[in-house]
Amino acid sequence: MMTWHRIIRYTMIFTSYFNMNSEANCRRIAFIEQCFGASGQPLALPGRALVGEGVLTKMCRKKPKPRQFFLFNDVLVYGSIIISKKKYNRQHLISLEDVKLENVDDEMSLRNGWKIISPSKSFVVYAATATEKSQWMSHIRKCVNDLLLKRGITQNSENDSPVWVPDSDASTCMHCKKSQFSLINRKHHCRKCGMVVCNACSNQKWLLPQQSSHPLRVCLTCYMQLTKSKNMTGVTPTPVHDDTSGEDTSDEEDDDRTDGATGEAQDDTFTAYDVIN
Repeated sequence: MMTWHRIIRYTMIFTSYFNMNSEANCRRIAFIEQCFGASGQPLALPGRALVGEGVLTKMCRKKPKPRQFFLFNDVLVYGSIIISKKKYNRQHLISLEDVKLENVDDEMSLRNGWKIISPSKSFVVYAATATEKSQWMSHIRKCVNDLLLKRGITQNSENDSPVWVPDSDASTCMHCKKSQFSLINRKHHCRKCGMVVCNACSNQKWLLPQQSSHPLRVCLTCYMQLTKSKNMTGVTPTPVHDDTSGEDTSDEEDDDRTDGATGEAQDDTFTAYDVIN
């Protein structure tokens, strides 16, 4: 009996190693790197496997936009679609050990959505169907749980990045409730709570290391909370003296640009690959 159990155990370990380093897996990852080109980060790492891929609609700052997502066993990668299944840019990587998911209720035409939450970035995505949503969420959760178990760690929600309130949801400042937004009175986002605020209500910056190496714009309420926080003792805030956004746009500027995707039909179907972890 002991010998039989050992044979099964060794077979499972070998199969896992074989699948993660199989020719098919290496070929898929190499093709994704090729699609992102020189602008993307190297994705081929020992033990990394491509679990699935597909197109999801990401709620960006101004409007929902299609994005190509790739689920690996340790990271979630997404980018803007230039040519479907051929060329992508503006690559973003999110470590799965920090990822949490929250369901989003259906509302009007925005259906089958959920929040992807992490310290570096949080946002809402929508799948084409309820089945696609279920597949995505179940695969992501399994990868997260397997990774946490493998590394023997737990998640911490204290420093999660907020999901930004879309610009279209606010015509007035969500802090003072008075300032009307216009071409002159621009909208800004607090990088701590995600609310849409005016310049006067967000004229301070704070270093949020999980999001950026530079101080980021925060609203007055969050500024006061951060000032009082014992965890931030000794950190000096940087005031904003001009009317610029004061935001780190390295990860958000793609939301404001016009996509270069062609008019060809996109395949939204989630494609899962047979990988044994």
